[in-house]
Amino acid sequence: MQVLDDLWIRIAQWLRGVFDSFLPPWAAQLVMDVLGILLLIVWGIVVVLTFTYMERKVIARVGDRIGPNRAGPLGIFQAIADAIKMLTKEDVTPTNADRALFLAAPIVIIIPAVLLYAVLPFGRGMVGVDLSIAVVFVVAMGGIPILTMLMAGWASNNKYALLGGFRTVAQLISYEVPMVVALLTVVLLAGTMSTVGIVEAQATFPFALVTPVAFVVYMLAGLAELNRTPFDLLEADSEIVAGYFIEYSGMKFAMFFLAEYINLFMVAGMITTLFLAGWQWPILPSWLWFLIKVIVVIFLMMWIRSTIPRFRIDQMLGFAWKALVPLSLVNLFVVALVAKLLEPGWARTGVLFVSNLALLAAVGFIMARQSRKREEQARAAGAAAIRRYYGSPIR
Repeated sequence: MQVLDDLWIRIAQWLRGVFDSFLPPWAAQLVMDVLGILLLIVWGIVVVLTFTYMERKVIARVGDRIGPNRAGPLGIFQAIADAIKMLTKEDVTPTNADRALFLAAPIVIIIPAVLLYAVLPFGRGMVGVDLSIAVVFVVAMGGIPILTMLMAGWASNNKYALLGGFRTVAQLISYEVPMVVALLTVVLLAGTMSTVGIVEAQATFPFALVTPVAFVVYMLAGLAELNRTPFDLLEADSEIVAGYFIEYSGMKFAMFFLAEYINLFMVAGMITTLFLAGWQWPILPSWLWFLIKVIVVIFLMMWIRSTIPRFRIDQMLGFAWKALVPLSLVNLFVVALVAKLLEPGWARTGVLFVSNLALLAAVGFIMARQSRKREEQARAAGAAAIRRYYGSPIR
């Protein structure tokens, strides 16, 4: 298995040796860097083609349907057919749009999506750049799409697009806070901001078992950052048609679509890196374990999309500020306290696990109690309305 584990590293070393044989070192390094960029672009296209097909099949099965079954055996070429159709559509720019910003938005939104792959460890020794501040880099790149979506909505000169852009600012900033706090919890446990160091710190226990609260918070915040159901208020079809990219078509729309699924893989990869021990697992090659875990996380996201209805905007923002932010802050305090008092080991892991379960149980109890209270208030208001309409009952 060691040969398979080092397969891609050996291929890269062989290519570097070939280029070094007839090129100066700086030119060989430049060629390797260009090949790495091209590989990331090709990988992004493969991710989009694979997971669009997978998502349509998963949602179809949940709805007791077959899904794509025409283009190729089992419909495996459906994503390619859709891509060809999309790229051959007319590319229209609205007359009154801000042309410069309108054209720049789909280009800018895809740049951070690709750059984030540089710090994602795909396997043992398979990371583009092992930054000591990789977590800070992830947070910084994750904030760029907020500006891009608002830019696309404003530049389109369309009221639905502008409303989608405003919702972008409200939603993504709200869920950025609990996501960053969950990241701080992981950094506190690992003692490093390097993604490679975080994976190595989970050699004994994955952080999803050590701090399940941070795992749940990051998962939910990640869904909101991806604009996926039940957090897809930015592009709610029944309310604002297609949201901030309603005026985009053809290749420009394809770039938004490409960025969405590249980010889907990136968020699943970060969840795997931060909470599921990354590429660490026995027997199989490390890069294969990483892909398996990422696919499982993406399947869970697709399952949530196909089974849970969309939130209202007030429910979504209230859930972020009233539930996730306080929960993540309390969890950060508990983890910091336990990490200060106990040395790493079974005792600290057990205390953190039990305390996190207690936090989840307390939040569940509070939310259930508030739900019952709202139901009672609604029933009382309904009964009062009936009495006002029909008058006092005859005794």
